[in-house]
Amino acid sequence: MSTDLIYRSATELAALIRAREVSSRELTDAYIDRIEAHDAAINAVVVRRFDAARAEADAADAALARGDEAGPLHGIPMTIKESYVLADTPSTWGIESQRANVSPSDGLSVRRFRAAGAHFLGKTNVPKDLADFQSYNAIYGTTNNPWDTGRTPGGSSGGSAAALAAGFSALEAGSDIGGSIRTPAAFCGVFGHKPTWGIVPLAGHELFPGVPDADVSVCGPLARSAADLHTALDIMAGPVEREALGWQLKLAPAGIDSLRGLRVALWPTDELAPVAREIEARVLAIGEKLEAEGAIVSTTARPDVDVRKAHIVYASLMQATMASAAPAEELAHWQRVADELGPEDDSSLAVNARAAVMSHRDWLRHNFRRAKLQRAWDAFFDDWDVLICPQQIAPAFPHDQRPWSERTLDVDGEARDYGSGIFWSGLANGASLPSTAFPAGTTDSGLPIGLQATCRSYFDHRAIRCAGLISDLCGGFTPPPALAGAGT
Repeated sequence: MSTDLIYRSATELAALIRAREVSSRELTDAYIDRIEAHDAAINAVVVRRFDAARAEADAADAALARGDEAGPLHGIPMTIKESYVLADTPSTWGIESQRANVSPSDGLSVRRFRAAGAHFLGKTNVPKDLADFQSYNAIYGTTNNPWDTGRTPGGSSGGSAAALAAGFSALEAGSDIGGSIRTPAAFCGVFGHKPTWGIVPLAGHELFPGVPDADVSVCGPLARSAADLHTALDIMAGPVEREALGWQLKLAPAGIDSLRGLRVALWPTDELAPVAREIEARVLAIGEKLEAEGAIVSTTARPDVDVRKAHIVYASLMQATMASAAPAEELAHWQRVADELGPEDDSSLAVNARAAVMSHRDWLRHNFRRAKLQRAWDAFFDDWDVLICPQQIAPAFPHDQRPWSERTLDVDGEARDYGSGIFWSGLANGASLPSTAFPAGTTDSGLPIGLQATCRSYFDHRAIRCAGLISDLCGGFTPPPALAGAGT
């Protein structure tokens, strides 16, 4: 099977299957062959169920022959982040003690994808506890970036983005609390959507069943096209069975047919997290392209918020969520750090320490501040359709598995704090906004540049649509050169 076909979008491939131009089994075998031929160098698909996938592909072809179609992804082979629950496969989250955590049944998102007609080739790699901008752990090892195997594909959905970029899978799903969908998408040159908080249940993305949805965290799709994100989001979104007794989800339509007249705010860099010159320049260049297409563009429009305080609100709520399951000795450490802080200290260390041991009273105060942020963003989006900004402060960086305290990021020759890029993820996460990472070309050295399109809450389809239209101006998804012509 040709490489061109392998790299088609999932929606295009589903149409080819329905038209009998390719069978689900042929497509499944082609992805399996490609994984076996090329994944040794990338290590993205770390849990494999190839025999089961072939049987499921045969069943999809037989159903089509009978005139039965399961849904918009009928016959599509996909992979999914290791942290999702997929029957008879481990969901370890990269944690050594969870090696034997194998579920006998599918989780909610997996069931929804199956109901839409998809089947699963396997699962993709993550960092330990889904808590890094890289994807490596003691169970599965290190995942490499298909554009440069000496660099990370990002995290925590790094295996997801790498699999798509390498042509190992037609579609993916990840999760995001600090850019874990969007940073890997940006580093690997694919699309990734962080939904409005609460519209996609976290059920089925878990170590233990029955855990309520976590604050700030979301599940969402990754793909090689904006159209695939739209389809996958509609599959994933909606209440769980208990909640569906009382409410249904109806997202706002995109309401965007072209770039002409589109009201676009650009945020090319910020003093709190200055980005690499090439990324800033790409945001500004896209603004020029948009104006040429008839869009209304501003480089100064901002929501009426104190950006530093807004980031502290986001970082505090995120860290409180991530520390909620920390062992007692770790929390004791954070309490000692917090006890020694001065009242005016708002450094990253101070914010993280206070958040890790936050009282419910303090959480309520941060939640009130978040509500004020949400109202300010609502007012901003009364005037602007979409915000375009960086996703990270630099492109994919070289592997660095030293302790966190020793890591830095190189930005135009300057060493920056390893976690400073989370500022850009937090613009959307902190106010529960939908945001779509999209490929926006490459750097002079040939690494993907990924930006994000952010819209008002529940306008997820607008964010996806804008990301697709703007990415088209930059060439859209392109395969990594080393794999673009590689046969299966």
